[in-house]
Amino acid sequence: MKVAKYIKLEISDPNSSRQTIKHTPEGVRYLEVVDKCSSRRAFQDREFGKNIIRLGSSGEIDTLLVNSITYLGKNGLDILKTIKILTDLNVNVKAEKENLETINKDGSKNTTLLALVNMMASIYQHEEKIKLEKQKQGIHSAKSKGVYKKNGGNKPKLNYGDFINKEKNKNCLLELKKGESIRKSAELSGVSLGTAVKVKKLAETNGDLF
Repeated sequence: MKVAKYIKLEISDPNSSRQTIKHTPEGVRYLEVVDKCSSRRAFQDREFGKNIIRLGSSGEIDTLLVNSITYLGKNGLDILKTIKILTDLNVNVKAEKENLETINKDGSKNTTLLALVNMMASIYQHEEKIKLEKQKQGIHSAKSKGVYKKNGGNKPKLNYGDFINKEKNKNCLLELKKGESIRKSAELSGVSLGTAVKVKKLAETNGDLF
């Protein structure tokens, strides 16, 4: 067997991406691929995801070990797409958590599993189509009512003047100027502690508070 083990790390993980040659306790040599990237990125768009597919395409690996199939894509459809691509390259995907293999011990493809993969892919595609249709209907309805906003309905950002001239924010600034603490100023003016911190920071930046 020519084996690779794919490990997915979150962006917040202190460890970094790497590729290392390792050996199992039985002496089997394998390539350990540690991929640190956003879970929202498709497998084929990941630096080491691309490399796994390249290794499978060139015949340098014939088995891919993963702790879970969830490592193989950004969503259900992408995961199933990755499994199909690797299996078509005759790479056996072995997932420990789900206890599955895409290629049987005799080298034949696990047709039962692959039929399930194809069925699930069709379901995900259908759900995605429905989701897009609902979005289009919502946009059309919003346009007809004259309330459609291209920014998704997000409120425009306030400039400093508009922000600080809000009554509660202005009162908060007055309390800060009196020498009150951020917490006390927030309490007296009726704003949240987070807003009080923002008032102080912006006021200092704009020369209204020293």
